[in-house]
Order: sequence, then C-alpha cells, then structure tokens
Amino acid sequence: MSSPRPKLHTEWPTLAALLGCYGAWMALLFLPLWIAVPGLALAIVLQSSLQHEVIHGHPTKWLWVNAALVLASLNLLIPFGRFRDMHLAHHQDACLTDPYDDPETNYLDPARWEKMPRLGRWIFLANGTLAGRLLLGALISQVYFMLGDWHEARAGDRRVLWAWVIHIPACALVVVLLIQAEFPIWAYLIAAYGGLSLLKIRTYAEHRAHEDVGARTAVVEDRGLLAFLFLNNNFHAVHHLNPQIAWYALPAFYRAQKDKFLQLNHGYVYQNYGQLFRHYLFRRKDPVPHPLWSRDK
Repeated sequence: MSSPRPKLHTEWPTLAALLGCYGAWMALLFLPLWIAVPGLALAIVLQSSLQHEVIHGHPTKWLWVNAALVLASLNLLIPFGRFRDMHLAHHQDACLTDPYDDPETNYLDPARWEKMPRLGRWIFLANGTLAGRLLLGALISQVYFMLGDWHEARAGDRRVLWAWVIHIPACALVVVLLIQAEFPIWAYLIAAYGGLSLLKIRTYAEHRAHEDVGARTAVVEDRGLLAFLFLNNNFHAVHHLNPQIAWYALPAFYRAQKDKFLQLNHGYVYQNYGQLFRHYLFRRKDPVPHPLWSRDK
C-alpha cells in the first residue's frame, strides 16, 4: 500500500470548515427554535469531527494552536482533553472492541452481562439497534463516561481532573454566548443531546468483534451530508491505518486502493448510511456480550 502524501503545514480546508462551523453556530442562535435546534445539533456534530481532526495533528503544525481552536466543546458535556485521551487509546488497534481496553467499544464482558439485572439487559439490547442507539446511546455513554471519570479523578488521576478543570471555563464561554444571544439553555441542551445522538450513527458500525485485527474496522462508502458532518471518518478502516491523512484526502486515498483496504478488513463495507438504517433500525447488528471474549481470555 503506497504511502500518503506529506501533510501540509496549514490545512486550509480544515480551517475553512472550522470557520464555517462556528459562523453557522453563531447565526443559528438568532433563528427560530424550530430551525435553530436541529441546526445546532448538526453544528455540534461537525465540531466533534473537527476535534477529531485536531486529535490527529490537524490543521496546523502547532499542537497548541490546534487545541485552542476546538477547546470549547459545543456539546458542553465532553471535555476535549478527555475525548483526545480516550480516542488515542482507542487507536491501539490490537485492543479494538476490548470491553476494558477500548474506551469506545460497545461490547461488554460476558461475565458482567450475566450478572446484569433484567432492566439493564433490556436497555443494552435496545441500544443495540440503530433506533435505540439514537434514543438511548448518548445517555448511556455519558453516564458511563462521567461515572468512570469521577472514579478516576477520585483515585488521583490528575490528567482526568485537569481535563475537567480546563473544560469548565471553556464550557462557560459557550454558555455566556448563549445568554448574550438570549438563547434558551433548555433548547440548547436538546440540541447538544441531538448532536451526540447523531454521532452514534457514525460509531454504530465502525467496529465489530473479529479474530483478525484488520477485519474489525468498517468502511461506509457514503459521500452525502452525514459523510461531510463526520468529515469522511466513515472511511474508518482507512483512517485507522493512516490516521495522519486529513479528512478531505480520505475518499481519494480509499478509491485509489479500494481493493487492498477491503481485503485487509475482510470486506467489512456498507454502501451508505441508508443501508445501515434499512438493515438495523430495529434489529441488532451485534450481541452485547463480546462474542470472542471467552476464547480470548
């Protein structure tokens, strides 16, 4: 597989996306709620994707500049520092889908599943469908994330603590802008939850349990609105193998070596997000307990 082109020192398409994202976010604060709330949810999705770009060293050669561009999380709920640390841990491909070592997995340890009360099982089974993931996924993830961070901070993990300390004034800046624009906080919280829910469409099929590490990561060959909001992270197998490639270069890089990528991931590919909705809106794609865990452990 050929090597990607060297990264430019300043990636103007990414800076333009940042400018457009923040400009749209500001403009939406002054529109009627029925337009503003769904529009803000989309802006929150786009900023999360831009934060993902920053995590991988874009859009400039200065890490502190990159971080400053996205430090104030528009979703209000996830500190950028925690997103960065957990996502980089997720990029340890040998641990992908691991119920303990992959922070972004949706699988549980089978032993934990067996001990879970009936209501908990029902919630996780519902979360296994795409409809359930859209309704419940953001809430489940946020509860587990915040409880985990609370325990880690209390145990003395200063990196976790400082990520939240930095997040507070950054988050306060967003709230101040909302107040100045006289935008209802309750409506913004609905938009924030909507944005986090929309992100669950992207993560729903990104990974699967498989004995071959290369076969654990999917490609969704979508080029529509969702692909733009996700900044082409739907070409996820390509991203995991080449995380230094900027979002706007991923589709062409995939097309040039499509057969090789699909050989490496054992043909784990979807034509578009519509295919995911047709197949899994009310049907589970994966089991909740990790299907290979007993064999691995």
